[in-house]
Amino acid sequence: MAVVNVYLTFNGNCKEAFDFYKSVFGGEYPYIGTFGEMPPSEECGEMSEEDKNKIMHVSLPISKETVLMGSDTGGEWAPSFVQGNNFSVSVGAESKEEADKLFAGLSAGGKVTMPMADTFWGAYFGMFTDKFGINWMVNYDDPAKMQHS
Repeated sequence: MAVVNVYLTFNGNCKEAFDFYKSVFGGEYPYIGTFGEMPPSEECGEMSEEDKNKIMHVSLPISKETVLMGSDTGGEWAPSFVQGNNFSVSVGAESKEEADKLFAGLSAGGKVTMPMADTFWGAYFGMFTDKFGINWMVNYDDPAKMQHS
């Protein structure tokens, strides 16, 4: 069965963002590497010291099926970076309590666009933009409510 993983791009604060996400979800990074750790190549050319310290790739397992991944942008790609407006990360919680915990943790310092609430479609749902400009949705499908919908 296919799984969906999200890849997030940051403009120099990937490590800070992933440390924040790790503080909410828990877990460890199986891999985190910087652009400076890449082997030299002609395609990349010479990079600035600032770009060498940026995150080339990081992954944070959220569950056995899902991994949150990300990197920083830099060099020739930096001018086209647009912070957080082209996607949302959808998190499916296993309980209403977990939904509330994740929503509260991840939305800290951000902007809530739809507080957690029961919806007309039977889910417990909320949306926000976190303090790093990333759009999130938290959803819990209550089996009891879904049967009566």
